[in-house]
Amino acid sequence: MKVHLMYEARDFDITAPQPLNARDLTADLELDTLIQAMAGEDEFLQTVARSALLSAVKSDLDTIAHRQAILRDSLENTDVVRQLYQLSIDALELKKKGYWGVGLHYPLAILHGSMEVIGVLVPKLKELRQIANEVAPQFSAPGWKTLFATLDEELSDDYIEEVQAHLKTLKFRHGIFVSAHLGQGNRGNDYTLRTPLDDGHNWFTRIIAKKPDSYSYTLPARDENGARALSELADRGINLVANALAQSAEHIASFFTLLRAELAFYVCCINLQESLGKLDEPIAFPGVVKSSQRQQCFDGLYDVCLALKMGKKIVANTIDAQDSHLVIITGANQGGKSSFLRSIGVAQLMMQSGMFVGAQSFSANLSEGLFTHYKREEDISMESGKFDEELKRMNAIINQLSPDALVLFNESFSSTNEREGSEVAQMITDALLENGMKVFFVTHQYAFAHALYSRPVEHALYLRAERLPDGTRTFKLKIGEPLQTSYGADLYREVFGSEARPVARPDRQNAVLASEIAFKNCSS
Repeated sequence: MKVHLMYEARDFDITAPQPLNARDLTADLELDTLIQAMAGEDEFLQTVARSALLSAVKSDLDTIAHRQAILRDSLENTDVVRQLYQLSIDALELKKKGYWGVGLHYPLAILHGSMEVIGVLVPKLKELRQIANEVAPQFSAPGWKTLFATLDEELSDDYIEEVQAHLKTLKFRHGIFVSAHLGQGNRGNDYTLRTPLDDGHNWFTRIIAKKPDSYSYTLPARDENGARALSELADRGINLVANALAQSAEHIASFFTLLRAELAFYVCCINLQESLGKLDEPIAFPGVVKSSQRQQCFDGLYDVCLALKMGKKIVANTIDAQDSHLVIITGANQGGKSSFLRSIGVAQLMMQSGMFVGAQSFSANLSEGLFTHYKREEDISMESGKFDEELKRMNAIINQLSPDALVLFNESFSSTNEREGSEVAQMITDALLENGMKVFFVTHQYAFAHALYSRPVEHALYLRAERLPDGTRTFKLKIGEPLQTSYGADLYREVFGSEARPVARPDRQNAVLASEIAFKNCSS
């Protein structure tokens, strides 16, 4: 039996290798916050949520459609999904308690252990089928229908009765019947376990009836060597049956293991939907187009991780980027640029994992990989300068890139002076676009942003963090030309007071330096 709730034609492997940049994605997009909302303190749910999200960097349209349909049904039948998930957990707990024989080297021990496991799991299979038959009309997704149909067909009453009959026979209440032939040197071979004879008579008739001619030997009570030899003979006879039964037990247990893992993903999605619902935040099932296209349209997109961290509804953005290959984001400090960039990355991962996203509506193209290059804080353990470290991380990303990947930059190459940083940013951006990448770039480097804007670059969109005349940040992004200032003076006055004035400098670079100093003071 197969579950196939995560993939249409293969199993979900929670131990599959994560992408090489999994650590950067987790840190830059704050995925731990998202995973915490999906899984709580349950370590198994955390593992499933992390695996599903990070493996989504390589996804396809069919898998996304398959999961979206199943998730829609799951959100409409949350109690049923949780009941099925708990049933799979209970079954595996029973298996742990009773699976004492399998794994040993003695066929008789393996046989009894396997019988014990099958004996406790078969009632759970029967319970699972009963639930499936009751709730099947409530589900419309092909994945759910296939699973329920499989349970109904393969776990019929006749099949359950046959399994239970075999288990009863294998208890060997009247001894083990084994046949053999004498081989060379009078050694026994062709040991075969036989089904006990059932003449149909009741116990009284069997007692008074004439017994067939036979030869018997009674083993003395203290004959240890004889007992050992007799046990070896029994093991030879039941060896094939014991192995077959062990495989059957493992097959049933592995089914419950897969059922638990694949249902866990949808339980995580249910948990997240409930958490966002408490914040009155909307969710939407995204429209997805193939990776060779370019699309980025959304209404009311918000940073899910920020909303969960703050515990309240936050400002959302509406953008129609259509076929944009490059999106440059500039504007006021602390204007919501980094949160917007994170909302793009998190929504992309959620979409490609088959989940809903945090928005009123959302549509985008698939990406053949998601990469982040964010500004890092000073690290005393670094063996070289910050700019060198930035370039090394960029080189590692380039070695993993493929066409149609999505790369998110946040204040990259700002650890050197603006002229050099802008030149590096421009060269890297041009190279990525020429090789078919999709780029989102948050920057304060005016030389870089203005150089791209003045060309102009084909299929580029320029967004600016909105700032009202009185300095208020709305945390909304609007289409607009890059400005020469990031309004660092606003932060300067916030730190030093409304009457304070930055020291005048003859050159712009020193003015930028003053703003950066003010920003650092504000951060500390």
